Amino acid sequence: MADADGHMSSRGAGEGALFPDERMHAPMPNFKDDGKFLSFWANWKLTTRPRRVALLIDDAQEEYRPFAKQILPSLERLLAAFRDSDLPVVWSTWSRRFNDGICNAMDRWYGPYGVTSKENACYIYGTEGTEVLTEIKPSAAELEKPNRFIYDSVMLDMFWRFDEKGRSLLDEKLRSLDVDTIILTGLWTDECIVATAYAGLSRGYDVVVVSDAVDTATPNHAAALQVMRGTCSLVVTTEEVEEYVRTQLETCPPGSFKGKAAPDGRLELS
Repeated sequence: MADADGHMSSRGAGEGALFPDERMHAPMPNFKDDGKFLSFWANWKLTTRPRRVALLIDDAQEEYRPFAKQILPSLERLLAAFRDSDLPVVWSTWSRRFNDGICNAMDRWYGPYGVTSKENACYIYGTEGTEVLTEIKPSAAELEKPNRFIYDSVMLDMFWRFDEKGRSLLDEKLRSLDVDTIILTGLWTDECIVATAYAGLSRGYDVVVVSDAVDTATPNHAAALQVMRGTCSLVVTTEEVEEYVRTQLETCPPGSFKGKAAPDGRLELS
């Protein structure tokens, strides 16, 4: 049975009386007062309100090119739209080096190659492999603009890279630009994209995942999108975001929908 977005539901036709609608994306439904399940999805669209948006391009780097070919045209279109509108863009690359001074849970976990000592990280890379894909790489001149930012990530979550005071590099940059909505693209759907989507929500951002501008090397792409759609993100297409940025975006005054005083971006109501 297909839902309102054309996605197949895992439940049988005979179960329909239990659910109030056909948009059963949610992996974690909640009960309504009438005893039926209430499924969850984003209670807003991009055009619901004025926004301050930023494009995040997560780990779209040269060594992942074989897996990024399918989404590269979408990334180029989105980047062009944000550049033409002079909107914030953030690129991240990912690597773990033997001399990065870190030994954490990801190193201990990492599949059959997890490390048990504190000598080195489990992932060794070639320098050129961590360069942003040529087609979407920022120039040195572009990175001089205050609303452009690139950094090397060491965790799945894009927010999990900190300055000397323990502040998230990405969160601080977005806060400085008064961003309240992040448009998430790149690799991998079921790893870094999922992790960043949840982290963004926890930090008070409206999270948008572009379904045809993210991808992964595993069979879990669709499942990851379904989880994010039902728990933390608005999932849309490149075409929808491009049209929004070029013709529909209304920018709100700073602080209209996201505060800076608390880590979760709450607005103080008193």
